[in-house]
Amino acid sequence: MNIWIINGPNLNLLGSRNPELYGTTSLAQLIQNLHSKYDNSITTIYDFQSNHEGFLIDKIHEIGFEEDTYGIINPGGLTHTSISIRDAIDSVNNEFVEVHISDIHNREAFRKHSYIAEVVDRSIVGKGIKGYELAIDYLLDKYSSSWITDSSTSE
Repeated sequence: MNIWIINGPNLNLLGSRNPELYGTTSLAQLIQNLHSKYDNSITTIYDFQSNHEGFLIDKIHEIGFEEDTYGIINPGGLTHTSISIRDAIDSVNNEFVEVHISDIHNREAFRKHSYIAEVVDRSIVGKGIKGYELAIDYLLDKYSSSWITDSSTSE
């Protein structure tokens, strides 16, 4: 099972931008932690980050028809503005999960609506960087017949 972690604008600044909202873990540390926890004979984690909407759409199209491939997307601020990203996810075969580190529903009024939520399998918001793990676990539980959760290693 291939799982792509796709991050949008400003997430390259994770760990240094607004740490009171997003925490102090960098994007590189987050991705390394996900590799350490999930890369195995069943699952491979891939990652992509861009500050450019078109590059995100190209990546969605690129992976959206690959066999045994799923996406986790945090489109950042494009969540609230990009019908193009919404349409890209809606136009591919593979399932996506939307993740937001902060609780977008309890922030500024313009952040309360997600165009992405309408076309993804699930949205996980406000769980911090743990939301990425929750999204991976969700995909593994739902789509991988060979995934077995070892409760002795769960938090």
